[in-house]
Amino acid sequence: MQVEQIDARVFRRVMGKFATGVTVVTFEHEGQSSGMTANAFMSLSVDPPMVLIAVRKQARFAASVAPGDAFGINFLHEEHQALSSHFGGRPVLQTPEFCTLAGSPVLAGALVQLAVRANAVHEGGDHLIYTADVLALEESDGRPLLFYSGTYKHLHALDPATCWFDLG
Repeated sequence: MQVEQIDARVFRRVMGKFATGVTVVTFEHEGQSSGMTANAFMSLSVDPPMVLIAVRKQARFAASVAPGDAFGINFLHEEHQALSSHFGGRPVLQTPEFCTLAGSPVLAGALVQLAVRANAVHEGGDHLIYTADVLALEESDGRPLLFYSGTYKHLHALDPATCWFDLG
């Protein structure tokens, strides 16, 4: 079987067509709370509760977090676009507000905050894949910030009272 050569820019653009929530992974780097925006996140297991993230091998996270280390995962509210940009390499905030959940740094006011502990790291091309056990979680109400095709999007729910469906 011959594998087609795929241009990295085309692959990135096509993968951008998969809508994702926006997460910020928070961790301790050189004694300071730090973070990075990541969309390579997923729930891995319900029993026991586990998640998975993938980060570039060159990321500060990869140099800071090893198996056994705690870190946080934060789902952003739709109004947190500035936080996403800040932790995505375009700093726009003076000092993001961190707090602690079960010993892990997390972002104050995030839609969801997960405190996790890395249990394994696997190589995956130019990324490292971390599996982590969920130690604690907090959630709030609101709509998530979404990312699709290179831009931020917002979730808009239809009002069932104004929708009409022909089921026959």
